[in-house]
Amino acid sequence: MEEKEKLRREILAERGKLSEEAVTEKSRKIKENLFGLPEFEKAKMVMFYVAKGKEVRTEEMIKESIKTGKTVVVPVSKVEERDLIPSLLLDYGELVPGTYGILEPREECRRPVPPEKLELIVVPGVAFDRQGNRLGFGRGFYDNFLGKVPSHVPCLSLAFELQIVEELPFTEKDVPVDGVVTEEDIYHRDKGQSD
Repeated sequence: MEEKEKLRREILAERGKLSEEAVTEKSRKIKENLFGLPEFEKAKMVMFYVAKGKEVRTEEMIKESIKTGKTVVVPVSKVEERDLIPSLLLDYGELVPGTYGILEPREECRRPVPPEKLELIVVPGVAFDRQGNRLGFGRGFYDNFLGKVPSHVPCLSLAFELQIVEELPFTEKDVPVDGVVTEEDIYHRDKGQSD
């Protein structure tokens, strides 16, 4: 869809203008907002994405979650199937550059976890609306993966406020998330507005 591609380019260009300091500072606020959510506090097993480029930073979130006793899982890409395998992560040092340069567990540190065992999934994306509709990078990895996750497992996205748009073009193949956490607000899909 041309409309999606145009929006993807615009939002990525805007996000690309953020300084490293701004990304770090906004990510810190987003971490505080995420860690304060009941869905996060309750979840014993959390799947995080590993941030790349100017995405909301997840390194500190992952390290702190491991330190405080949560079970942390990260995705390993299955390129042919355009799918993800959740893999248990014991230490951030187990990660090495993998598919598309994204950090993934080294071959010998891959410990697959069934999707139904996950209690919270933190999902990346390029743009979001306040209803939880998500525009990804267009490769379909997360849409394919989320389609297999039981509906009771909450899925939250992390985004900078500049990634929130009024309305997103979406198709029935696009899987929405339950909420979007930004540095300024938390948007829950079921309520349709911010808290």
